[in-house]
Amino acid sequence: MFLQTQFSVFLVNKPGVLATVTDALARAKVNIIALTLMDSMEHGVLRIVCDNAGAAREVLGRCHDRWTETDVIVLELSNEPGAFAKIAGKLAEAHINISYAYSTGGAHGGRTTAVFKVADMKKAQKLLEGERPGRKKGDGIVKTPPKH
Repeated sequence: MFLQTQFSVFLVNKPGVLATVTDALARAKVNIIALTLMDSMEHGVLRIVCDNAGAAREVLGRCHDRWTETDVIVLELSNEPGAFAKIAGKLAEAHINISYAYSTGGAHGGRTTAVFKVADMKKAQKLLEGERPGRKKGDGIVKTPPKH
């Protein structure tokens, strides 16, 4: 489990806009760890977590004018039934509200990355940092913060 910067990029809902932003990140060698895109009639909100927040910030500053950033909790989970539910349940039992969450697809039998935006980040961090690798399958959180 670690905290990571999530970028929310506000996109005009028309062909090529998403491709322009993601291509700019790719050309700068910024890897997208997790992504979700929501839309309304006029615009979309692209939420991304990248492997290098500083580089992503620089790219977005050059190629796009409407984006924000916030801290989110990022976890690596087993890609199996109940892994996501277990974390959501732990947060619920501790009365920590999940504002939103999303995850990568993950390979069959492999790992998936889950992203949580919660109301009380400090309490959630304390609750989830007890999870360690080597526990039984689906039991948890194995990532450590990347060094930049």
